[in-house]
Amino acid sequence: MILAVLAAGMPPALAADGAKVDSRIISDFKIGSNETRFGPFEFLGGLEIVSSNRLFGSMSSIRFKEDPARFVAVLDTGHWMTGRVERDAAGKLSGLADVEITPMRDRAGKTFEGKGFMDAEGLALAKDRVLVSFEQLHRVDSYPDPGFETSRAIEGKTIPFPRSVLRANRGFETIAVAPASSPLKGGTLIVAERSLDDDGNAYAAILDGPLKGTLALAHYGDFDATDGTFLPNGDLLLLERRFNMAAGVGMRIRRIKSADIKPGAVIDGEILLQADFGYQIDNMEGIDAFTAADGTIRVVLVSDDNHSILQRSLMLEFRLVE
Repeated sequence: MILAVLAAGMPPALAADGAKVDSRIISDFKIGSNETRFGPFEFLGGLEIVSSNRLFGSMSSIRFKEDPARFVAVLDTGHWMTGRVERDAAGKLSGLADVEITPMRDRAGKTFEGKGFMDAEGLALAKDRVLVSFEQLHRVDSYPDPGFETSRAIEGKTIPFPRSVLRANRGFETIAVAPASSPLKGGTLIVAERSLDDDGNAYAAILDGPLKGTLALAHYGDFDATDGTFLPNGDLLLLERRFNMAAGVGMRIRRIKSADIKPGAVIDGEILLQADFGYQIDNMEGIDAFTAADGTIRVVLVSDDNHSILQRSLMLEFRLVE
């Protein structure tokens, strides 16, 4: 989460409601250009999405279900958002439907106003569980799937770092479950946004599986990790976000090889895509990848508007061209 000072007040966490979403089609990723190829990514289209429902917005992470028309997202105000993507005759994103927003519950079954206890930042789907990483009160909680929308957190995963080394608003924004066929054998990876060790690298850990242990992410420039997703071969796509007054808003995607993700490592990878406000981006916080019906890998990015009139909620879709 960033730009909290721009937020127009926090919506109450104690309501559940449907959200009618209006969409504006985004046809070009680079503003003023009809270019579609950006490194290994082919831009397929996108949406700027708004809703009169005051709970809508502040998307921190998104995951697509086995049926990739359906999605689950977490809002950093402590809410679930579920729904369905709609496509036009050409298969491009055209809107969102069946959107429901539901308050999240902690391990005691309670919901909370504000972000102090339920600042949900990362999301992962793990068989019959939904895993959520939280900032401020740093933790990873687990929810049953199906049933997460109304369930309390049923268990948690231990974070192998003392809370004292984690910055309140720069904790574990990335949580992702590796494919069972990858070197991590279905292990759960977490990566901190900007909680840095003595060498200036971001804290990271594999929470379970045969390679359980701690590692770090090479941190350089003004970019911080905000989300990540594993590709079918076990490589990690890591989404990073920059915001400062000098350089403005930016985003980049790094690809980290599966063989490099192991205990004791300082992971790094090739920058596949980098963009600034010359492109259709905002405060980009969520990334997911899935295999489409045509066998190609699709990559979807979403932004967190912080409930600010100065920011936008975006959904952008690319095809990964290997």
